[in-house]
Amino acid sequence: MDNRFATAFVIACVLSLISTIYMAASIGTDFWYEYRSPVQENSSDLNKNMWSNFISDEADEKTYNDALFRYNGTLGLWRRCITIPQNIYRNNQERTESFDVVTKCMSFTLNEQFMAKFVDPGNHDTGIDLLRTYLWRCQFLLPFVSLGLMCFGALIGLCACICRSLYPTIATGILHLLAGLCTLGSVSCYVAGIELLHQKLKLPENVSGEFGWSFCLACVSAPLQFMASALFIWAAHTNRKEYTLMKAYRVA
Repeated sequence: MDNRFATAFVIACVLSLISTIYMAASIGTDFWYEYRSPVQENSSDLNKNMWSNFISDEADEKTYNDALFRYNGTLGLWRRCITIPQNIYRNNQERTESFDVVTKCMSFTLNEQFMAKFVDPGNHDTGIDLLRTYLWRCQFLLPFVSLGLMCFGALIGLCACICRSLYPTIATGILHLLAGLCTLGSVSCYVAGIELLHQKLKLPENVSGEFGWSFCLACVSAPLQFMASALFIWAAHTNRKEYTLMKAYRVA
């Protein structure tokens, strides 16, 4: 194997590993989107009722989003979190500041992930919003498809190393290309879903929102997958072409 192709193969493997770590970290963390709002220090019955609804298994989209807006919420693919005064819940939650607030998180169930989104969030009589429904489903399914494709591509690459041939890595490159498209699709679906949600539910005054570092990891992962794909395909194709020319020259 030519040193050029070996070097390209190693670089592609490193890029693939980094993108896999980034993608796994983005899926497992809760900072795809973050809200910034004034800290609610009082413990009125209204606040307690909102917190209770937030942790309820029957919380609808409007209920938990109102809590996210009001209590410095963060939203991931599988969990939603809010920052609340410590004197409301005294269990073993993670502390976010040294004096009086804690972070409380709730996981989305599979039923919630596949639940239909309504034209007017929280109002079941307004009909199903198909666009937001399928955007939500795609944003959490596509990252897992992306990880699966990269893992399958890694197995093919391992077989190529065992066989001492770069040609099978064409399949690895194609799988990484598909994985990059899935990651890009997931990021696009998430952005579109958030924008559509904010059109339905306007942010209150003094509340701002921004994409978090978990979202940024997914954004970085996509181009790394594309670069790894290009290197895998180039190394395999060019190595095969040179091998064929060399074989023809020897026969001649």
